[in-house]
Amino acid sequence: MQRLYEFLRRHPTWVDGFWALVLLGLSCMTAWSLEGIPGRHGWGAVGVSFVLCVVVALRRRMPEKMVLLAAATGLAQLVLDIGAVVADFALLVIIYTAAAIGARWASRLALGGGLCAATVAQIRWPQQDVTPAGQIAMALFQTVPFALAWVLGDSMRTRRAYFAQLEERASRLEKEREAQAKAAVAAERARIARELHDVVAHNVSVMVVQADGAAYVLDTAPDQAKKALATISSTGRQALAEMRRLLGVLRTGEHQEGGEYVPQPDVAQIKDLVEQCRGSGLSVDFRIEGTPRPLPSGVELTAYRIVQEALTNTRKHGGPDVGASVRLVYFDDGLGLLVEDDGKGAPQELYQEGGLDGQGHGLIGMRERVGMVGGTLDAGPRPGGGFRISALLPLKPVH
Repeated sequence: MQRLYEFLRRHPTWVDGFWALVLLGLSCMTAWSLEGIPGRHGWGAVGVSFVLCVVVALRRRMPEKMVLLAAATGLAQLVLDIGAVVADFALLVIIYTAAAIGARWASRLALGGGLCAATVAQIRWPQQDVTPAGQIAMALFQTVPFALAWVLGDSMRTRRAYFAQLEERASRLEKEREAQAKAAVAAERARIARELHDVVAHNVSVMVVQADGAAYVLDTAPDQAKKALATISSTGRQALAEMRRLLGVLRTGEHQEGGEYVPQPDVAQIKDLVEQCRGSGLSVDFRIEGTPRPLPSGVELTAYRIVQEALTNTRKHGGPDVGASVRLVYFDDGLGLLVEDDGKGAPQELYQEGGLDGQGHGLIGMRERVGMVGGTLDAGPRPGGGFRISALLPLKPVH
């Protein structure tokens, strides 16, 4: 039964054709077996019935044309004096179809013709022995089915339009969700790109400085060279661990359970970062003011990356014998960061072009990170030499 139902849904014209044949058979039997057909035009009645059955068979394929054909057939019945036949039931069917799926003009034409059909038929073929009031009542009674057929068809049109609107809205929402998902993926990849920049810029800078120092003292101070090589090794491992985590996110789109990804850097690791810089030969004064407390993860990562970027820039552009200071200040409603150095700094043009590394990722990356947590950043040369980076990151309660 389910297959039959699906077949009938896929071939509606076949269904209409079947009912048209049934209607034609009933009409022919009635025309040839009953006496008293007005004007006794039996063959005319058969011809009218055939045309009306064609209307039923093709109503869904060409509803507008079938409305016109039904109207023309009705007029032919009046002119040829062919009274009501069984196939006139097709008028109800085409009225319903025009109201449900036909053009608006065809729907209005079908409604007007249906409302007039019964009255015109009573005038053309009045009933004998019936009073005028009875004929009027009969005409009104026969008009009701035509009106109901049109109302039912128009209701189906409205329902289909409503469901089509729901489907269109669902499709639009689905597309919007896909667009939002793509935007979120793009934003996440941009964040990961910034993470990769920070990892590579800092750790590779440390490794280069240590490698240069090791090469310089390799013959004269082997112990210092070994220490520098050890620093290079540990820095490289740390960089590889972070890059595996970030590239793993790019490959899978999410953190895998049981993976070997390292945690996001936080404020507590700034001390280790400072010690790493000291080990590479950079003199760094590190101080914490206020009472340390839990911070939002986004604020912790932002603070770590700002200090990391600032110390990397100091090492790259500060020149020989440069010193730096890092201060973390816990306020009631925010975390303050102050990173200063007394080096020669980079040319002012690099500050204005958006990046101390010459690639546009230095200060721009810092400002993006600070902006993401709703903070403020002030960066620029210090009076008398050096460079200064000051940031205020607002805090929210951690639950």
